[in-house]
Amino acid sequence: MANARITLDPAFTVGPVRRRTFGSFVEHLGRAVYTGIHEPDHPTADADGFRQDVIDLTRELGVSTVRYPGGNFVSGYRWEDGIGPIEQRPTRLDLAWHSSDPNHVGVDEFLKWSKASGTEPMMAVNLGTRGVQEALDLLEYCNVAGGTHLSDLRRKNGAEDPYRIRMWCLGNEMDGPWQIGHKTAEEYGRLAAETARAMRMIDPELELVACGSSGSGMPTFGEWERIVLTEAYEHVDYVSAHAYYYEEDGDLASFLACAVDMDHFIDSVAATADAVGAARKLTKKIHISFDEWNVWYQKRAESRPPTGDDWPVAPVLLEDHYNVADAVVVGNLLISLLRHTDRVHAASQAQLVNVIAPIMTEPGGRSWKQTIFHPFALTSKHAAGEVLELAIDAPVHETAKFGEVSALDAVATRDGASGEVAVFVVNRSTTEALTLDVDVSSLGNLRIVEAVTLANPDHTWQATPEDDSSVAPEPNDSATLSDGQLRAELPPVSWSMLRLATA
Repeated sequence: MANARITLDPAFTVGPVRRRTFGSFVEHLGRAVYTGIHEPDHPTADADGFRQDVIDLTRELGVSTVRYPGGNFVSGYRWEDGIGPIEQRPTRLDLAWHSSDPNHVGVDEFLKWSKASGTEPMMAVNLGTRGVQEALDLLEYCNVAGGTHLSDLRRKNGAEDPYRIRMWCLGNEMDGPWQIGHKTAEEYGRLAAETARAMRMIDPELELVACGSSGSGMPTFGEWERIVLTEAYEHVDYVSAHAYYYEEDGDLASFLACAVDMDHFIDSVAATADAVGAARKLTKKIHISFDEWNVWYQKRAESRPPTGDDWPVAPVLLEDHYNVADAVVVGNLLISLLRHTDRVHAASQAQLVNVIAPIMTEPGGRSWKQTIFHPFALTSKHAAGEVLELAIDAPVHETAKFGEVSALDAVATRDGASGEVAVFVVNRSTTEALTLDVDVSSLGNLRIVEAVTLANPDHTWQATPEDDSSVAPEPNDSATLSDGQLRAELPPVSWSMLRLATA
């Protein structure tokens, strides 16, 4: 059995654990909204038509923020269609996903759901088919207390108090040719700057996200960020990053190592942003909102939208069923996000329900957890305090896509108030178990609180509505702690969490 070693020291930190790292995403896409979060006839539905079983799982998942209403959907969205009496709302074509939307869920409904689920809303504005004025109108409707046409319209529609939404996305994936209203970097950068400047005239305290690249494989990656931020640097707080190049295509070793790509993506965007700031002689830092990320099997049939005259409401779309290896990768991507907490100040796993999601539902029936639910929920629950800078010494192996990579990847957090330490670790090897030694002697006298591992001899095992629990994180009885040395055995293709507290 190969050996790996990690050294922790509380003197070396990356930055604070940010609750917004554990965000999610609800788009009007497939069954994310209708029969996902919203199903008025469901046995668990509340007075507003929201499935309580989904709300309960959202809370268990530990979701902090939820981005809404898209995604590609937002670039053709008319937000006014989704307010007022439901029977008067128009059904519209959704060009992004070749579907129809009856607008039974809109701004007010989503914000009710957000309150019920205990999540912070992150609103996106349409900069595809619309522009500055429409963004200002939505902001006025949501955030102005009253005394204006749109704020009073919100009050008439039942929301007396303003929503005071803090985070706003200035469009979505505007670098993508698939996007309605796709723009060049120069066009989008100017529009983002104009929109941001105007929105701050209503509320200077907003946190605004400019569109970065839709993926590190985009031909414009890097140059897009440079041009957009040259136009908008002074007016925005974040630049977005999206990553879906993560799927197992027969090369399991490369798939398990794909957090290497996320690391590179984050480092490159941060470097580009800093270069723009230096060139403009500005001390302000632009941070990253990694507001779309997940494993997504884009070539599968469930990712193909309807065609022709078929414009259904809430079709089955992007309903990937995840296996154990997918969960290990999701856990590793969370490790990458936490490792970059100095620059990644928000993130959104895409998406929450049914659509490439940790939570699945049956219309009229049960809800259930996918394998990827578990590493997200446990990391969100137990990562607290400061992210520690780790010294990792581990075996390396060759991958086709990323060259030599470490067989082990990890991140650790320490809560100074409680003294609790959490180590999140993956064994990326496809065949070899690892013996992990963690030097925690600098952290004082500790004891093991919990050690769990998610693994299975069959890494292709998938949860189903009938069985979503027989493969889940289980106690790792190999974990021991003696004289400041934590030891545990990690099976191949595994994600583990080791929790320590003051003895």
